[in-house]
Amino acid sequence: MLIYGGTIYTVDSNTSTVEAVATKDNKIIFAGSLAEAELYKNKDTQLLDLGGKTMTPGLIEGHGHFMGLGYNELNLDLMHTTSYQAIVDAVAERVKTAKPGEWITGRGWHQSKWDSMPSDIVHGFQTHHLLSEVSPDNPVYLRHASGHAGFANEKAMEIAGLVNLALDGVKTYDVEGGEVLVDASGKPTGVFNERAQTLITQHIPERTPESDNKAFQLAVEACHKNGITSFHDAGIPKETIALYDKMKSEGKMRTRIYAMLTGWDEDLLNNWFQKGIMVDEDHLFTIRSVKLNCDGALGSRGAWLLEPYSDRPDHFGHETLPMEFVKKTALNGLNYGFQVCSHAIGDRANREILDRYELAMKELPESAVDHRFRIEHAQHLHPEDIPRFAELKVIPAMQAVHMSSDRPWAIDRLGEKRIKEGAYMWQDLLQSGVPIVNGTDVPVEPINPIASFYASVSRKTLKGLPEGGYEPEQKMTREQALKSYTLDAAFGAFEEDIKGSISVGKLADFTIYDQDIMTVAEEKILETKIMITIFDGKVVYVNN
Repeated sequence: MLIYGGTIYTVDSNTSTVEAVATKDNKIIFAGSLAEAELYKNKDTQLLDLGGKTMTPGLIEGHGHFMGLGYNELNLDLMHTTSYQAIVDAVAERVKTAKPGEWITGRGWHQSKWDSMPSDIVHGFQTHHLLSEVSPDNPVYLRHASGHAGFANEKAMEIAGLVNLALDGVKTYDVEGGEVLVDASGKPTGVFNERAQTLITQHIPERTPESDNKAFQLAVEACHKNGITSFHDAGIPKETIALYDKMKSEGKMRTRIYAMLTGWDEDLLNNWFQKGIMVDEDHLFTIRSVKLNCDGALGSRGAWLLEPYSDRPDHFGHETLPMEFVKKTALNGLNYGFQVCSHAIGDRANREILDRYELAMKELPESAVDHRFRIEHAQHLHPEDIPRFAELKVIPAMQAVHMSSDRPWAIDRLGEKRIKEGAYMWQDLLQSGVPIVNGTDVPVEPINPIASFYASVSRKTLKGLPEGGYEPEQKMTREQALKSYTLDAAFGAFEEDIKGSISVGKLADFTIYDQDIMTVAEEKILETKIMITIFDGKVVYVNN
């Protein structure tokens, strides 16, 4: 293939733009002037004239949940609901076609993003009564956008044995690393925070091979439509590993997956530690990292904080995984060559994880030379911990679009001082000498990379507010933002030698846009459309 006729950003340190790119099979064989590129042309060459459009390396989703993306397409998608009533209406509509007793599941609601709150609230959350009225015979479980809380109706709680449980005060519902919200009489409101979700989710029927196949295909299509050619899958169990192996063997793995083993399954981790990392020579499905879930989300007040929540002064969030296990896994990671990626949103979670990483590195210094341990999200940091990322060579994997969605209400949770000193500290981290891996945390946010790119460079909501952006000194430059979605994301997966820039010898993965995201006016960035996605040297998506 010979690609020319538009602006081509290479993200290569040697040259920022080229006139043309030549590929053979699935590799880049030339990037430079059109005149020189013409020398590679023969009768079998496919010509792709960009017609003035813009091309970059294929975009890398640096932290998402691949099957969650697919299942969000299959189940109720509540991401754009703006009120409790909108959720109730969506469930009522689904009840009409559901079989009696069939579970109704969905994801995406976020009470802090609603236009208004219902009159009946407990700890800032709605109660189940309206939901239970419209679905008396179908159990309902709707995950919070963050995935760190869920909302059940009465039927679901009845199946879980929670409705008629003889109450022993709130203690009846104590769950380590989680919380069942209860009303003044001690009855559950329907909201289950963090690990308390398992009280309900253990009763939801297993996914089927048919639904898994369908969700996988939908996720691949969603990636292509959004210009995503690689995906860091943040925490998968053994069943998903088997599915991905099957998809690859059937030739259906049409996006590159860099998978993290779920830290919830210690047997799975131990098996892989003994087996060793799996770096796919086809660069389609690689396993060399572990995902640990160490605290919750800010929206559900599950993020683990050093000081209490400004809007709930008796509450510090949740430590959802013992820190001793983080240290043990960090030592195992260093011993067996596995990268450790720990979810941390609150400032205490970030500090505690950095402490455990540091202890492990001091214990095994020779194994810690190029560990590339990560902290996923790294959203809210104590100022003293910001320089520690560079000192320990820990990579922050931060989803810029979270700032855009969360910042308007995050100040209620943290207060102005903590927000300004330690929230979404992109530029401070970059200036300290660490790369940032960008992404969306899909299905927490839509997979749209343009929205995350816009948030990175504007620090505004997707409605363009406020003027000048929130804490504008932390904005990324456009060059930094593009790099965070390409070369720095590749570095975060030990893959900078094979992808992330348009350089000879690297994989032929490209994203093509209808306008130049590097020069177009800031207010026009969100209008950008993905026009063509090229994966493994082949056109896999065309926007007609």
